[in-house]
Amino acid sequence: MSRDVWERDEIESPCVQICVIHREERLCIGCLRSIDEIASWSRMSASERATIMDELPSRAPRLKKRRGGRARRNQG
Repeated sequence: MSRDVWERDEIESPCVQICVIHREERLCIGCLRSIDEIASWSRMSASERATIMDELPSRAPRLKKRRGGRARRNQG
């Protein structure tokens, strides 16, 4: 039996199973998708998925901003 029957020609999910939504940015800290993108991923066309995949690397810096921590406490 051929395995070709089970292979799909579509963009796979960027999910890395670290599913935590960043409070301010409203993005998953694991895959960098929004809640709406995650929820509708299975219904998106290949071109819609490709567009999102292309945007993901540019979203990462949005989650690197620190809100507080030691540096914040030492300021005042």
